[in-house]
Amino acid sequence: MSAWLPKVRVAACNVAPVFLDTAKTVQKTVSLIREAASNRADLVVFPETYIPAFPLWAAISAPIDNHSFFTRLAQESLLIDGKEMRTLQQACAQNHIYAHIGFNERSPHSTGCLWNSSVLISDSGQILNHHRKLMPTFYEKLVWSPGDGAGLRVVDTQRLGKIGSLICGENTNPLARWSLMAQGEQLHISSWPPVWPTRRVTTAAGKDAAAGAAGKQYDNLAANRTRSAAHCFEAKCFGVLCSGFMDKAMRNELIKHAPEAAATLDGITQGASLFLDPTGAQVGEEVVGEEGIAYGELDLNATIEGKQFHDVVGTGYQRYDIFDLRVNRRRLGPEGVFGEERREEMPAASPPPRFEEQKEEPRVTAPRAASTTGHGVGGLRII
Repeated sequence: MSAWLPKVRVAACNVAPVFLDTAKTVQKTVSLIREAASNRADLVVFPETYIPAFPLWAAISAPIDNHSFFTRLAQESLLIDGKEMRTLQQACAQNHIYAHIGFNERSPHSTGCLWNSSVLISDSGQILNHHRKLMPTFYEKLVWSPGDGAGLRVVDTQRLGKIGSLICGENTNPLARWSLMAQGEQLHISSWPPVWPTRRVTTAAGKDAAAGAAGKQYDNLAANRTRSAAHCFEAKCFGVLCSGFMDKAMRNELIKHAPEAAATLDGITQGASLFLDPTGAQVGEEVVGEEGIAYGELDLNATIEGKQFHDVVGTGYQRYDIFDLRVNRRRLGPEGVFGEERREEMPAASPPPRFEEQKEEPRVTAPRAASTTGHGVGGLRII
């Protein structure tokens, strides 16, 4: 069979941030970008709000006790056009690698407005997509503001095929997932927290105080795998699951803040980073319960055959005369009230920043076949 679509080597970083320290976490991120590139990865992926941390304190202690953590998170969060983001863009350009990075984003208009955000950066340092999580989940609503549809985009990178992404619970949202399927997504990135506690554990053995099915802790591993596999099967795309890791430093700082949460955090299963094929089956390496990088070799030509059976985008298995989805991609924010004075939002595909002359020799890679899929986006109306 001829290679019509590219073969992609992906690195999924199952790693912990330097807890609530953006400068050091950015340094760690740059180091991991270099490591992935040296191991011939085309794309490196980082967890949900990796920079500077996932706000686990919102799960384990009362809102009235968490002001100091929220303040630190706001102070350490990134501006989309700030110096930290430019550093990450430069690292991608210097190492000739794409990166998908989760981060806490702060608003230029409000010191307390934060979003759960992600960016896809090209191998030339260009921001190809900037997404804000549509709706924070459960206790996350105490930290993040709702996002918008501006980042519900699939980017045709050619070198890596058509890439889309959703953050954590968005992968449970059928309409959000469909909006990516309808754009011909071939590689789906899903980012996840290290743990996601939903019930308080009161014993060191890790048993919930409430017995029975109603008292079960949320199964982070099974839930993430189920949602991602369903999306891969329905879209006939490859999946990259990338989870965070709670290291000892993070755990100890949280326990110092909320000692009663020790059994909860110690008894919960951490997430995994892995890869799924277009049938939902696992392929490539996996990292779970420790820091590390998982690698997967993904041949996007495998996305074709399954379309014979269930092509939920093509007319062979869809009814556009019955179903109609409209997506509002306007970037929402207070700047709109100022008319001509409004601050322009960075476009989905921003120009690459100007970097200093690279001192490193370019990484030698095999030629990549361009993505030539070009079917329309039937039934998806963009506002």
